[in-house]
Amino acid sequence: MTQLEKLTLFYDGACPLCQAEILFLSGRNQENLLDFVDINSERFDPQAVGVSCEAAMAAMYGQFASGKLIQGVSVFPEAYRRANLPRLAWLFTRKPLQPFLRLGYLFFAKNRHAISSLLGPAALRLVKSKSTSASL
Repeated sequence: MTQLEKLTLFYDGACPLCQAEILFLSGRNQENLLDFVDINSERFDPQAVGVSCEAAMAAMYGQFASGKLIQGVSVFPEAYRRANLPRLAWLFTRKPLQPFLRLGYLFFAKNRHAISSLLGPAALRLVKSKSTSASL
């Protein structure tokens, strides 16, 4: 099996659904192949990353340890591989699904705060309850 390169995910910490996804992934990060940086925090350095705050707000970005950037839907299968979710990673790489995934992601990215206000609190509670029960 090939060794996976560490991937840093840049996410919007003000978005409850984004927080839920990051919490879920961090709970599956046993091999420490993922790092998470809230783009609203002092840890996010647009110059060092090469992505402006505006661009990072408009799309999900990931950066491999080598410095290579990826964005949008292509971030998810890479994150899911590193979180040991091979079926989800596989699903996100299916060519016939790409147009739908891209369109869905663009819609979500533009409307994530409105969508999150509806679905985010419940998703966050669910992930937190699962991570709490898993640690008991």
